[in-house]
Amino acid sequence: MTPKLAPFADQISFPKAPVRNAAGDTGAIAETVRTILAAVQARGDAALRDFSRQFDGAEIEQFEVSAAERAAALAALDPQTRKDTEFAIANVRAFAQAQLATMLPLEVELLPGLHLGHRVIPIRTVGCYVPGGRYPLLSAPIMTLVPARVAGCETVIACLPPNAHPAMIAGCHLAGADRIFRIGGAQAIAAMAYGTETIPAVDKIMGPGNAFVNEAKRQVFGPVGIDALAGPSEIYIVADETARPEMVATDLLAQAEHDVRTRVGLITTSRSLAEATLAEVEAQLATLSTAAVAGAAWRDYGEIALCATEAAMIAYSEHIAAEHLQVHTRDPHATAAKLSNYGSLFIGERASVVYSDKCCGTNHTLPTMGAARYTGGLWVGSYVKICTHQWLTDQAVQAVAPPACRQSASEALEGHRRAAAMRLQSNMRS
Repeated sequence: MTPKLAPFADQISFPKAPVRNAAGDTGAIAETVRTILAAVQARGDAALRDFSRQFDGAEIEQFEVSAAERAAALAALDPQTRKDTEFAIANVRAFAQAQLATMLPLEVELLPGLHLGHRVIPIRTVGCYVPGGRYPLLSAPIMTLVPARVAGCETVIACLPPNAHPAMIAGCHLAGADRIFRIGGAQAIAAMAYGTETIPAVDKIMGPGNAFVNEAKRQVFGPVGIDALAGPSEIYIVADETARPEMVATDLLAQAEHDVRTRVGLITTSRSLAEATLAEVEAQLATLSTAAVAGAAWRDYGEIALCATEAAMIAYSEHIAAEHLQVHTRDPHATAAKLSNYGSLFIGERASVVYSDKCCGTNHTLPTMGAARYTGGLWVGSYVKICTHQWLTDQAVQAVAPPACRQSASEALEGHRRAAAMRLQSNMRS
């Protein structure tokens, strides 16, 4: 069934959007994942071999990719593909370095003698899950591994499915992985979270994956950190009558070919654009080699919201909080300034999601399912922690200890009061 126009006349009532939520996407597999995690935690490498055999049809003797295998994968990489990969790595690295430069250590004397501050500390050990997919997605290791290297993480490992294309090994190598392991799915997340005889436990797990990987990340979170829980991809386009329907349709279908559950939408004030885009999508599907996937996503999760005013268009976009948000309006920078809920923003028709997906420098690992209302995507800051510290002179103790004593007493926390009072008394004696 082709998506119909969804009228949206005000900022109060929203059209019914395609329904999708995290529980609906992963609820049915939670128990399977729980079993996998428990088995890996209990049996280590033996469980990993069993699951590789069961889920990937692979007999694994040695999980770690050797130096010789890395060199062979690199040598087999098509020269132009290598150049394009290195171009993408250079851009992602340069942007991550520029981002890191904005994150500075802090030292401030808040009151006389009261010194507070923070340090920017790299996470020591990071594990990056690199999905295999139907095709070699060389951008995937770039987006997770390169920022880790820029952040200064001590050890960066990569896990990718045993049947991943050899080019993916080369991609992990070029992107800076210290160690690469042939293990995929929920079992890879378990291995990085708990550690096995072969695979080291990490402090934080990064990278997207299928529903099993996503659910595994959700279940291991706590003792180990995760970047985010990402669902299937999303693209929305905010547009007025100046947008080109053939370009809008092309961009929607480009993202739709990721997955049959990709959510795609146009939010517009122009009925003529909406109707022309509907027709253009159907026309392009007739010649698109990935129409089986993109067409299913369009039928099941496609949406066009027709808005009476620009304010309504902005409000509906803010409500959706799309992973990828493109702006095709007469003054795209002015429109962009009014938007705040998005994973990554593409301002003007020259800015395509595909550039960010592949090589322009911004990270393509982004929030989905409305999470852009409260978080951004993966960035170099995801690989560091901001840790505060404090130190006091005698003068500062005299200012801070009395209110700390009084507050502790009012909360009936006698141990707290004594700890504060002891310093004040020691200070007075000295």
